[in-house]
Amino acid sequence: MAPQSNESVVVERPKTDSRIFAHTRWDAIPVAAGLLHCAYFFGMFYFFPCVPLWAMLILGFIYSVSISWNINGVSHNFIHNPYFRSPQLNRLFSILESIAVGFSQIFYECIHMQHHKGNADRPDEAGETVDWISIYKHGHDGEAEHPLKYTFLSFFREDPKTVFKELKRKDSREAFWGVFELASFVTTFVILGILNWHYICFLLPFWYFGHCLSYLNGYYRHYGGNPDEPIAWGVTTYVKLYNWTWFYNGYHAEHHFRPKVHWTRMQALRDQIVEQQHAAGLRVIKVPHALGFLDADLSAAERPRELQSKPVC
Repeated sequence: MAPQSNESVVVERPKTDSRIFAHTRWDAIPVAAGLLHCAYFFGMFYFFPCVPLWAMLILGFIYSVSISWNINGVSHNFIHNPYFRSPQLNRLFSILESIAVGFSQIFYECIHMQHHKGNADRPDEAGETVDWISIYKHGHDGEAEHPLKYTFLSFFREDPKTVFKELKRKDSREAFWGVFELASFVTTFVILGILNWHYICFLLPFWYFGHCLSYLNGYYRHYGGNPDEPIAWGVTTYVKLYNWTWFYNGYHAEHHFRPKVHWTRMQALRDQIVEQQHAAGLRVIKVPHALGFLDADLSAAERPRELQSKPVC
């Protein structure tokens, strides 16, 4: 099969007659997942006084994992294809997501869209990257930063002022709502702390760790990818359980190639471009992204400027 041109890759968008959902009723699943996550967040506070510490530690770890799961699944898909027809419902869901993960959904959208502009680019002559969260931004000699540094330091590198300025430049109303979402989650945390200061001291490390897990996930979605080849910008994994539960987050190279493709159409997109991916040397790993360090093909020799990876099976 001859490689298709980029322009010939067309994936039909889902259509629905639902009065609630904008694209497909299947979006009820990530919406329910977001609601469940928010309920879990408040449920931990409710059960904290009557649950033994060992059980709360398990619940806290689950909360950390769920932050990454929400950001990379529910929240991520919401950025590219808002779930509801109603702008008011989308706004309410955005606020709910901000409280559940402890960060503004609108600020996250701004950071994420900048990520798509740069696609994990390498630093220019001035040491700057278009992508604010590029894994190469703080690396050396054109190589990616060490995964542990990226995972645990990226949280502290976020610059809300820069994000706010970019939001305000584009749409001052969205900038206002972004600040409102930040204030909403901070106020929520403060209220929980006032009601039970022991709980907020317990929660904050798991909250931080959850965002670290999200950065870990993001690291291996691009580590071994090719910043110079659009169809291989990302790293893909086809682990079925991971994709079913993380709403096809595994199809990350496909997503960067066509960011607006709905999560229910990722397999259809992959079927169209598989030969192009093969020719471009797309990197495919056999584990979920967050476990990318366990991939058997993770040798340092494969990662420098001339990226070589096994073809799609």
